[in-house]
Amino acid sequence: MPQKIRLPQQNSVILIGRLTRDPDLKYTQKGTAVCKFDIAINHSYKDTTGEWKDEASYVPVTVWSESAVRCSERIKKGSPVHIAGRLRSRSWEDKNQQKHTTLEVVAQRVQFLEITTEAEGHVQEAPVSQTGPDKLDSPADKSGAEEPSVDEEIPF
Repeated sequence: MPQKIRLPQQNSVILIGRLTRDPDLKYTQKGTAVCKFDIAINHSYKDTTGEWKDEASYVPVTVWSESAVRCSERIKKGSPVHIAGRLRSRSWEDKNQQKHTTLEVVAQRVQFLEITTEAEGHVQEAPVSQTGPDKLDSPADKSGAEEPSVDEEIPF
């Protein structure tokens, strides 16, 4: 009988982009915070004529627990962020029995790349290597727990 080989986790993604809308914070029926937002990621390339073209990709991001609350408090539309997480595919049926599928990033870390001094209203760009309170670890990183199961109703 062939032996099963267990590969290391290969589902990981790292993205840097800007929020396309303000974060949407809600709570599950069990009281777990969940924050959703989209980020825009820009890419420049030369086309066949040698002319530079820009394209943007829009990626939905989901953040859970304390990190979700912190994201809703600290970032807004236009904020630059560094996201580390994993891809998750979800499928559902709408009210008209039409099937939909989406691919999203479940954030395990969110790093804010901009610091706002509220008292003065100033905004400063922060280095990508910044650590401390702007580096948010998901509950999975701290306790080994995962985000709530798909069975738990997500409010959006």
